[in-house]
Amino acid sequence: QVHLVESGGGLVQPGGSLRLSCIASGRILSVYDMGWYRQTPGKQRELVAVVTGGGSTNYADPVKGRFIISRDNAQNMVYLQMSNLIPEDTAIYYCNLRVKIVRQVDYWGQGTQVTVSS
Repeated sequence: QVHLVESGGGLVQPGGSLRLSCIASGRILSVYDMGWYRQTPGKQRELVAVVTGGGSTNYADPVKGRFIISRDNAQNMVYLQMSNLIPEDTAIYYCNLRVKIVRQVDYWGQGTQVTVSS
């Protein structure tokens, strides 16, 4: 029932910036964590950034100081502002909604491609 759609990916030169957006099909609750993950061919999906239900943010070490995650619950959206991009950031970026009540359930978008290359 939950549907997440990412947008904002593309081709950018090293040192450039991109802003990714994710919109949810229905109302999301502020108590649930939302985040961004990324995946490259042959690799497992890895955490990029999370904004918790309490408003705290957490970032993977490779993106600390360069990426900023934010959310707008009124518009059912989460964002990832990416700056000072490097080729290692190239991946498909996925939006995540984590619902944890009785058990943990993850909802994912289809992904948006980010390519950092000169």
